[in-house]
Amino acid sequence: MKVSVPCMGKGGSDDAVSQHFGRAPAYTVFDTETGEYSVVMKNGSEGPADLMAGAGVNVMLCGGIGKGAAVMLQQRGIDVFLGASGTIKDAIDAWESGALSKNQNGNCDSHEHDHNHDDCSCNCSCHSQVSIS
Repeated sequence: MKVSVPCMGKGGSDDAVSQHFGRAPAYTVFDTETGEYSVVMKNGSEGPADLMAGAGVNVMLCGGIGKGAAVMLQQRGIDVFLGASGTIKDAIDAWESGALSKNQNGNCDSHEHDHNHDDCSCNCSCHSQVSIS
């Protein structure tokens, strides 16, 4: 199974989780069978859902994602889990332990508010506030 997490930098297990699926510059993909990590960078010609489907992703772990993106992932057979935070490894550990919530409807309803989505303390209801220790 392949699990993907939107990341803030160039990817890898120690990179930070991007709190908004669509704004992430890259996606770290973890293969649960081999234990290997790979990185899928945005390329400007394909949308993130198509990139994830092309990489064989089965599960997306997100901090925040809009309904449209969540539906596009679902249409490609990718399950969405919310509440990811910390490092990529933290997010995968939280998913493996059952701490993340499966949600195919997204949790960002509007982008009319003016703040940085990477500020998890904003309390705008765009992000699940699950903390990972």
